[in-house]
Amino acid sequence: MTADAVNPRETAAPTRPPAFSCARLLLIGTGSIGVANLPFWLSWLRVSYPRLDCRTVVTRSAEKFVTRAALTALSGREALSDQWSDQGSDDAETGARHVEWAQWPDAVIVWPATFQFLARLALGLADTPSLLALQCTTVPVGLALSLPPGGWESPALRAHVRTLTERPNVVVLPPRPGISLTTDHRDGGAAVPLPTLVRCLEERLGRRQADPQVPPR
Repeated sequence: MTADAVNPRETAAPTRPPAFSCARLLLIGTGSIGVANLPFWLSWLRVSYPRLDCRTVVTRSAEKFVTRAALTALSGREALSDQWSDQGSDDAETGARHVEWAQWPDAVIVWPATFQFLARLALGLADTPSLLALQCTTVPVGLALSLPPGGWESPALRAHVRTLTERPNVVVLPPRPGISLTTDHRDGGAAVPLPTLVRCLEERLGRRQADPQVPPR
């Protein structure tokens, strides 16, 4: 979990949303303080793309900054915790949620994406339903990084980014300058606005539709 980077302009949505051909979106929030703005962006998605079917998942650390009740009310769908269902996070369910999360969406957005989440994904770890789904899915996946001071300059972080960008379906967007809640200086890295990530994912969706070699979902 990190509570380092915030951006006072993080909720400045564009007047005209970018084109987005995605019909089913899986939106994952991780444990950065910026996830507190996820309700705003969820509302923006519903207004901007009325036909979009969006499911929301939050990690346990993200739930320190945002409630699933708020996300459920704004999305019209139950927001789920990124835990296996037998851990008591939700009522018993049939099927495997990691398989559903890998196969159901047309695209996946991780906003914001912490250093820890990015590293675990790059290392091939699959110890939560969302990570296992992202390791197995072939749909476009976009991650908007939110990092503490020095995070973007970290050799380990850069190595993880290189690893992920070698995957044909993954796009990683670096953070933009933000105020660190630890140092009170503009040396943190806040996640880019969600429309920026939507625009990048739309490019990947277009390539996917045009490429006959892309495996089916």
